[in-house]
Amino acid sequence: MNSLHDMTVSELALALKTKQLSAVEVAIGFLARLGGNPHNAFLDIDSEVTLAQAQASDARLAAGTAGPLEGVPVGHKDVFVTRDFATTAGSNILAGYRSPFDATLVQKLGASAPGGAGMVTVGKLNCDEFAMGSANENSAFGKVTNPWDTARVPGGSSGGSAAAVAARLVPAATGTDTGGSIRQPASFCGITGIKPTYGRASRYGMIAYASSLDQGGPMARTAEDCALLLSAMCGPDLDRDSTSLDVPTEDFTASLNHSLEGLRIGVPKEFFGEGLHADVRAAVDAALREYEKLGAKLVPISLPRTELSIPVYYIIAPAEASSNLSRFDGVKFGHRAKDYTDLVDMYKKTRAEGFGNEVKRRIMTGAYVLSHGYYDAYYLQAQKIRRMIADDFQKAFKECDLIAGPVAPSVAWKFGDNAGDPVADYLADIFTLPASLAGLPAMSVPAGFGAQGMPVGLQLIGNYFKEAQLLNAAHRLQQATDFHLQKPAGV
Repeated sequence: MNSLHDMTVSELALALKTKQLSAVEVAIGFLARLGGNPHNAFLDIDSEVTLAQAQASDARLAAGTAGPLEGVPVGHKDVFVTRDFATTAGSNILAGYRSPFDATLVQKLGASAPGGAGMVTVGKLNCDEFAMGSANENSAFGKVTNPWDTARVPGGSSGGSAAAVAARLVPAATGTDTGGSIRQPASFCGITGIKPTYGRASRYGMIAYASSLDQGGPMARTAEDCALLLSAMCGPDLDRDSTSLDVPTEDFTASLNHSLEGLRIGVPKEFFGEGLHADVRAAVDAALREYEKLGAKLVPISLPRTELSIPVYYIIAPAEASSNLSRFDGVKFGHRAKDYTDLVDMYKKTRAEGFGNEVKRRIMTGAYVLSHGYYDAYYLQAQKIRRMIADDFQKAFKECDLIAGPVAPSVAWKFGDNAGDPVADYLADIFTLPASLAGLPAMSVPAGFGAQGMPVGLQLIGNYFKEAQLLNAAHRLQQATDFHLQKPAGV
């Protein structure tokens, strides 16, 4: 048996089920690794809560009523509300806030919902404020560092989740993906992460950034582990989430060992042009050659509106954010300014004190594009192009079964490299934004290493509801390579 922190979700679940380990033993082992909060990955840890959940898991294991992932530790990105842990969304405006309920995703992975997977929460994970960022430099509670090189960003906004999994602080974590915030940090930290089809996993209890784009998903070291978590997370939540799809739950592990013989993998020319760093291209090309060895066929395709995804996203997402974040005004919950003269003054001072610069920037951008005289020129046009981007994917899927390419143009950059230039961070999302705008499932799989030994991720994009196909393709690549087994020095 591997050392405890090196065990995968599937290995831990089996060891717990066969009584080789107890949930309390596992919880104590992982809590011991969190002393000092390595990489500033966690925002809230409560060992008493975690051990109480572990004891309840052991009781269910003994009684034969255990869930499929009973007793396995998990960390939740701090945009999912939780009763037993503080929820801040990485923002001062919610410092110390405790929700009266758990998010649906937290319920499904835990034991508080009927048929829950039984996982044990070890804490809440750091993230860019309100999930706005590509580097995890925007958290009000300090930046997260990359376990492969602490001078570099872990990616964002789910950087705390990615760093925690890469550093073996937890075997798995939840993340959210609005424009690439699961895939990009997974790539930068050398782990696996998947964003399912928009609406497949409930958004109830996820603090909203851009409601038509936000989607929760799992982050772990292997595709098999992601399949296990995604199987537990997905399913309709029609009474509580108006964007939830009435699609039945699915066992994504059932097709993990299917042959790739004859699989058509589309390679979009727009993902391999100017701007893609040579080291990233080399790793992605090598991964594509592995797929050819496994029997897949590479098919050249085009996604002609790829470049337009950046302006489209940075109009639509801020527009939705300006509406969603209006609820944070100091009236019902969260931070309230101490000194104010009237209600309007309280709103202004509360929001000025509580929100960080990037959040303010996106709120102001969103308010501008929705304002009279600019709505038609910006927001309406962006929505039309969004439809065209989705149509480009459907045209491509007539020629291929899934699409592959880089997750990001480069490996993780150093802190401060993009200081004073927020647009530079925005441009790093060019390969992840199109799938998000179309609502398609997409994932990042470790595909090698680039400059200075930093991880490179391969992005796989599937058609709607083709998560099982994506996970199988990722799993087969991981059976043929060992990149997902590598870990940072000293971990």
